[in-house]
Amino acid sequence: MRLVSTHSLQSGEKIGKPITNDQGQILVQEGVNLTTRMINRLKILNITFIYIEDEESEGIEPTSTLHDQTKTEAIQDIKQAFGSLGEESSLSKSFILDRLGRNFKKTVKNILMDVRESDETISLLSDTIGHDRYTFYHSLNVAIYSIAMARELKFSEEEQLTVGVGALLHDIGKTEISSKILQKADKLTPEEMTEVKKHPEIGFDILRKCFELSTVSAHCAFQHHERIDGNGYPRGIKGNDIHPYAKIIAIADVFGAVTSNRVYSKAILPHEGMELMFAGAGTQFDLKMIQAFRKTVAIYPVGLTVILNDGRKALVVQQHKLNSERPVVRIIEENNEKVSRPYYVDLNKQLTVTIVDTETTLSAKEKKLVNRFYF
Repeated sequence: MRLVSTHSLQSGEKIGKPITNDQGQILVQEGVNLTTRMINRLKILNITFIYIEDEESEGIEPTSTLHDQTKTEAIQDIKQAFGSLGEESSLSKSFILDRLGRNFKKTVKNILMDVRESDETISLLSDTIGHDRYTFYHSLNVAIYSIAMARELKFSEEEQLTVGVGALLHDIGKTEISSKILQKADKLTPEEMTEVKKHPEIGFDILRKCFELSTVSAHCAFQHHERIDGNGYPRGIKGNDIHPYAKIIAIADVFGAVTSNRVYSKAILPHEGMELMFAGAGTQFDLKMIQAFRKTVAIYPVGLTVILNDGRKALVVQQHKLNSERPVVRIIEENNEKVSRPYYVDLNKQLTVTIVDTETTLSAKEKKLVNRFYF
């Protein structure tokens, strides 16, 4: 299978991987030949990437970090939590979350188990996510990234569990922010930005009253927008004053956001997201934690078309667990011509060969929009 942008799809191309909704229901089955109408519909749904089948990518099979059942149950738990809160008061929301607390812990334990058992680096491209479902999938993805990072940093299983719960609920304060603001496609006014910046404190107030959840989880919500140079919010604390769990979730939160569709910004690919993270190392984010994060994430996902420094075009076919920047690739073009017999190159062994580009790039204007980190 080949990973392609929906904006480069052609009528007649065959879908390689089912496109599902947030309930796990299949919207478009694998093997279906795309029509112009279907492609337009995918764009309307704000789906950025899908997998297609073609001769050059035959035999390439991307794997998922989570089992389908884990993913479906997790999304349903998150939807239930956010949906049940509605217009309730902060105290009532705390009682509701207490009732759901055991479900969250079970969900995070299942995620932890799937991450531990996975032989691959994590790839969570939002290929089926429209911005109307962004909050649910984002919360799940942040939890997965945070757990994986905590594992790489040698946190205990109990610590990983706490980080995961805090990550899953880090945005719970948004339940008291107007959806008109959260879904606004244009630049926010100063007043609207002030309103958005209230959600960490709101989340802290909700979670600290939950007897079923650790108070550390509340601080994860409170501090996930703080930055180590003191330029974050809501308190502008810096360095060691920020809880290590919140530093982890801050990285997972931003990376998950920029590699997903948001109403005001298109998704970027993981390698572009990682470049963005390292640009903030030492000022916004802890460098040691970003370095640990890079070891856990598939920078170049399986199926992605890449350009090598010698001009050859290739498809990513396999990740290296601790060095996802140098995957195994299948060469499909040389000197701008298709090769008669595709062959493989292990970039982890041929160190003079590097990936310099991909077939999916953003315009300068789109890249500026990606920097809108706030939520």
